[in-house]
Amino acid sequence: MSRRFRRAGYSVATAADGQQALQWTQNNRVDLVLLDIMMPRTSGLALLKTLRATYTSSQLPIIMVSAIHESDQIVEALGQGANDYITKPIDFSVAVARIRTQLLRKKADEALRESEERYALAALGTKDGLWDWNREADQINYSTRWKELLGYEEKEIGTAPQEWLSRIHPEDRARVDAEFTQHLAKGDKAEFVSEHRIQHKNGSYRWMLCRGVTVQPASGSPGRMVGSLSDITTSKAFDSLTGLPNRVLFVEKVASLLQQTSKPEAKTFAVLFIDLDGFKVINDSLGHDVGDQLLKAMARRLQDAVRSDRKGCHDEVARFGGDEFAVLVTNLANSDEGVLVAERILERLRALFKLEDREVFIGASIGIAMADPQYETPTEILRDADTAMYRAKSSGRSQCRLFDAAMRANAVERLELQNDLPKAIENKELALYYQPKVRLDTGKLFGFEALLRWKHPDYGFISPLRFIPIAEETGLIISVGAWVLEETCRQLRTWQDNFPSDPPLQISLNVSGKQLDHPGFVDCVRKALQETGVPPHSLQLELTESVLLAEGEATTKILYELKDLGVGLSVDDFGTGYSSLNRLDRYPFDNIKIDQSFINRLDRDERSAKVIRSIVMLAQNLKIDVIAEGVERPEQAEQLLHLGCQSGQGYLFAKPLPVEEAESLLPRRSLLAVEPKP
Repeated sequence: MSRRFRRAGYSVATAADGQQALQWTQNNRVDLVLLDIMMPRTSGLALLKTLRATYTSSQLPIIMVSAIHESDQIVEALGQGANDYITKPIDFSVAVARIRTQLLRKKADEALRESEERYALAALGTKDGLWDWNREADQINYSTRWKELLGYEEKEIGTAPQEWLSRIHPEDRARVDAEFTQHLAKGDKAEFVSEHRIQHKNGSYRWMLCRGVTVQPASGSPGRMVGSLSDITTSKAFDSLTGLPNRVLFVEKVASLLQQTSKPEAKTFAVLFIDLDGFKVINDSLGHDVGDQLLKAMARRLQDAVRSDRKGCHDEVARFGGDEFAVLVTNLANSDEGVLVAERILERLRALFKLEDREVFIGASIGIAMADPQYETPTEILRDADTAMYRAKSSGRSQCRLFDAAMRANAVERLELQNDLPKAIENKELALYYQPKVRLDTGKLFGFEALLRWKHPDYGFISPLRFIPIAEETGLIISVGAWVLEETCRQLRTWQDNFPSDPPLQISLNVSGKQLDHPGFVDCVRKALQETGVPPHSLQLELTESVLLAEGEATTKILYELKDLGVGLSVDDFGTGYSSLNRLDRYPFDNIKIDQSFINRLDRDERSAKVIRSIVMLAQNLKIDVIAEGVERPEQAEQLLHLGCQSGQGYLFAKPLPVEEAESLLPRRSLLAVEPKP
């Protein structure tokens, strides 16, 4: 029989008894054992039991050889782990077939075992947690790493799907359920991807990225879904530029504190919303690299300010994006302490920032909202801190403001204005008022400034200081500005036709930086001029002084394109910004309007007179006209003439007038002439 097996291609070793067979098996590689039940010294059943103590049925297949009448022993052998049996007399072809079957099965088992070992090693080596969901049994096998990601030991997590699903953040659960449903509806053709929060053993929530695929069997049964779980809390909850927590993580911490505010022993906390003053100007003028350096330096300074002044408190500094930061101030006794923290931060920010080869100053506006049982969500307290910040910014910047009930009422009103503004043009609620511009020495009216007014059906006349910022934030300034431009040109042409003069009557209007940045602005101006036939040089566009700081190629290009149209360009509120006077020669301006703050102090502040004289002298050298705004008293007009300023506008001559009243001034043209003050 041994010779026949060798001729069939097998390597065969024989043993005279069980002891010899055991030694051979222990000292050599054996793929399969043919074991006779009846052997000298040791029975085949005894040797089978010994071998099975060391080798499993897949590691070492054992086929028993027995006589036909030994059926009881065959049953016993199979019970002890024999893989198969053949009977005497041996049918060689049957024996070879059964041997081949067992060897093929062993090879398949070894391949499966190697695959499982590779999977186990990969699972141990990867940072991701692995999961395998048997949908028919509704059981999930979670890898050890999956459990470790959530802080659990191996035996602390079972196999139920709820071990996972019940730990998903309540705000994410419905979305994740919907994502699972949508994926399963697609079958095995799509990858499942979901980002959601899962509760850690310590009670915190971790952001996880879950990926998976569905394995759908041909039988039509539910099949399996397998995938991985990655902890993405760092990338999801932290700002990549500064390393600070981002809005996501900050909101979670605020939510956790809000849940504790109802406890009697709990101290209060405050949310500080911080917006940098003038960051866009620095970013645009010095470049985005400098802007990024400044943001990183700001982050460090805010952290240092909180840590040094609040030792032992678990305060948190976060960056929300752009130039917006937030501070969570804990363990406060009252609102006064919250305001004190904000004031200390402002004090720290007054020092210059040293960025490589330059020094930069930047302030900040801070809004403060104190914890209150009325707040049900973090969004509400953040909203109120944001509202207080805008109040601080509108009050002069580099200040802090504590949110109160009056601000909430103003915020509601602001929202109503934001919703009503798009309908204001259609409902003809917007109107232009016109303030005369005059020659100070002759009192001759040579033009107007067009000023926008909004007559709201509920609130009456609304100051542009209230609704223009809303228009800029919402982007409505583009459509509102286009209407102002068209209406101004239409009215100017009417007056020029009805009241001709040489040179023709001029009108100026204010242009927002948002309008100037809009790609279609130059075309909008060109269209208004062409449709109305207004001589371009009689239209003046007034731009804020911040335009001088932009120094970007795009801004310069737009200004020169406007100049090529023939329109006049004027710098509004000159002297209030950060620019130096010598930047004027870089841009094609025709006119400088001196800010009224200098005019108000003119007769009692010698420095204002010196500033005005410097502006006038520079303008004369550059062949640029100068006009003073906010002229209210004859003495101011006289002194302006003495300083070389030839034109002015203000209540001394006329307040902004509706179109009919403004038109009534045109026939006589002369308002008030003054003599220069010696």
